[in-house]
Amino acid sequence: MTQKRKLITFDWAIKRLLRSKANFDILEGFLSELLKEDVVILEVLESESNKDYRADKFNRVDLKVRNSKQEIVIIEIQYDREYDYLQRIFYGVSKAAIEQMVDNQSYAHITKVISINILYFDLGSGSDYIYKGTTRFIGLHNHDVLELNAKQKQLFNKDSIEAIYPEYYLIKINRFNDIAKDTLDEWIYFLKNEEIKESFTAKGLKAAEEKLSIMKLPEDEQKAYEHYKDDLRYQASMFESSFGDGYSEGKAEGKAEGIHETMKSIVINLAKEHTAVELIVKVTGLSEAEISHILLESRLMRLRFLRCRCFTHGNL
Repeated sequence: MTQKRKLITFDWAIKRLLRSKANFDILEGFLSELLKEDVVILEVLESESNKDYRADKFNRVDLKVRNSKQEIVIIEIQYDREYDYLQRIFYGVSKAAIEQMVDNQSYAHITKVISINILYFDLGSGSDYIYKGTTRFIGLHNHDVLELNAKQKQLFNKDSIEAIYPEYYLIKINRFNDIAKDTLDEWIYFLKNEEIKESFTAKGLKAAEEKLSIMKLPEDEQKAYEHYKDDLRYQASMFESSFGDGYSEGKAEGKAEGIHETMKSIVINLAKEHTAVELIVKVTGLSEAEISHILLESRLMRLRFLRCRCFTHGNL
């Protein structure tokens, strides 16, 4: 049996590789399997919604693209639990739709937005691992579904009201049981395990296996990737020891500590992106002294973590 090759995570690929047109086949494959149609990506869109810092009500998406149907597709990957995440994606979709509006255009030109959320925490209460949200209007008395008339279908180039409004996909990775029943499940397996089985046939996966191999990355990219994985583990540990437990127990002091830790995380992430201190002050509401203290504390904790890891490896 051939050993499965370890691949880089999808979020790392989005940040580093999938923004290139040469690698659109990977993303097109994933979107085609999820949306059940052949997706062609025209361009990656940059805006205030997907810059690499958490400004503007902490709204950030990992990737925003335009497809051949002129729809906007937002892809966000989230590791840390956010109890208001549903409101957050609503905000992001609303802003993305408005950003595409041109002055003096009628509402008929509002762009359809598709929000795809790959989640590594259990959002809400439900047993499935993929949820789709759409908008429909149901009669209160006759329980019929409101439809577009012939003129509206021609004007909007849509067959249903549902097709006008945003679509939301929530993929709860941790709920997946690793049994791939179809080609979409094959993609979910990859998103969870960072591996692709030889038997998988889903669109885009062969390209992903070829282009996302850790061993094929340049040496500096391999080191950057390992550093990124360390940061993810550290952030997950900090979250579980503070915000997660405090919030779930409903303790006021736990919630306050969680908010504090979240704010610290925001400061650290902004600083990593070389954001000006003045902007960090504006975003967080903290003073320059408080920000300096958080960054110093972060550096010290990072050093302790690295020393501990080196010590552990040295004694194995």
